[in-house]
Amino acid sequence: MKEKVAYCSRCGHPTETLYDVEGDLVCRDCMERDSFVCTRCGERFWEDHNDGDEDTPLCEECYYNGEYLSCFRCGRVLTESEARYIDEFGPYCDECYEKEQEKEIIHDYSYKPEPVFYGKGLRYMGVELEVDRDEYHSSSPQEDAKEVLEFANEQEEQIYIKHDGSLNEGFEIVTHPMTLRYHRENMPWKEVCHLVVEQGYRSHMTDTCGLHVHVNRESLGFGEIEVEATVANILFFLEKFWREMICFSRRTEGQLERWARRYGLEKQGSDILQKAKKGYYGRYVSLNLENKETIEFRIFRGTLKYNTLIATLELVNEICTVCAQLTEEEMQDLSWIDFVKRVSNKAELVQYLKERSLYVNEPVTGEEEL
Repeated sequence: MKEKVAYCSRCGHPTETLYDVEGDLVCRDCMERDSFVCTRCGERFWEDHNDGDEDTPLCEECYYNGEYLSCFRCGRVLTESEARYIDEFGPYCDECYEKEQEKEIIHDYSYKPEPVFYGKGLRYMGVELEVDRDEYHSSSPQEDAKEVLEFANEQEEQIYIKHDGSLNEGFEIVTHPMTLRYHRENMPWKEVCHLVVEQGYRSHMTDTCGLHVHVNRESLGFGEIEVEATVANILFFLEKFWREMICFSRRTEGQLERWARRYGLEKQGSDILQKAKKGYYGRYVSLNLENKETIEFRIFRGTLKYNTLIATLELVNEICTVCAQLTEEEMQDLSWIDFVKRVSNKAELVQYLKERSLYVNEPVTGEEEL
């Protein structure tokens, strides 16, 4: 008796076994070459019915009912949790999101380019300066930010600009890591501040703006143990001299509670560090430790006054230096007067300390904050 011969409904060739693809009985070659298995439901469909992509093939029903999206730029299939947006535009995959961000003037808050280090030294500081204004201006923040970028980055990219959800009609000016000397002598802070003021922005004279300073951890000691000891001393310093730091910061108690809460004074800095490590406080603290590469001083109110900005960087630098040099026991004996004596050669810092009545008994009158 003759064996029954089966024929592929797609190519017409005889075959021993037929496979079902959307009701069509086909040979193995046609099945493997021209069909796919849906990632979500596991059923097999013809390739021209693939509503997904090569990496995530999907049938039409699963694509539209399975919470999938396609990258607006490259078409890659994404889940809702993977999708990223720039303002209201998107969705984008991670790669296209980064490429689109590079075109933006004011980047998304999460934007973080590869850092460029300016100046020669061990300690680098990155500044985040928030500026804001009301909504009644002829120019847009995008236009203003473009002007600031073109001025500050005329030779090379020293700053970039980001959105910040806490601001009304403003943006955040962010520097790449720079030594203190580079901030003072090469970064055109005085001109940038003047330009932003002319555009109608303010920083100190708002309820929204802060001045945040990042310091690279590796500048705080050799090895993890030394770095942790320095960080513990910094935490102790901020808590021990909290009243002086409030005065220096120009923030109110209410603003600090919202944006830069204290951890609370303990007998030793190491005890405060252990509290900080538990992670209950988040990043809205006086010293944010969530970044692996830097520590972030968040206590300071924003400013567009050049002297105040440089004085703040000088203070942060001096705090880090003192706290890296002294033992835990020596930190407990340190007085504010002892600390202030160390900064007598820092012109901007001394001037600012006098303006805030923090330099022994030599108060002076300074220019208005902006």
